[in-house]
Amino acid sequence: MYQEEKTFTLRFSLEASFPDDYEGEEDTQAWVREWETRIKPDLLKVLFESLRQHRAWQAHIRNRGKSPEDEVEIVLARDFSKPHGFSLLP
Repeated sequence: MYQEEKTFTLRFSLEASFPDDYEGEEDTQAWVREWETRIKPDLLKVLFESLRQHRAWQAHIRNRGKSPEDEVEIVLARDFSKPHGFSLLP
């Protein structure tokens, strides 16, 4: 089977600012934990809910050996090798 690929990158860079008297690591990076435990899971949930509306495409997460704290790769796949039945939905 012949397969083509295209990559699109949506990158998030997290930044936190502290007062000049901050000693460093005092909060044990609570701001990163908030991203990992609340924001990122919510974002992925909403993203997959949106992608499921495009029924011709299948979405899944692919792990290429990087930590999920550093990278989440989402694969959108569409199979043109199989006949598609009639549908009123796009």
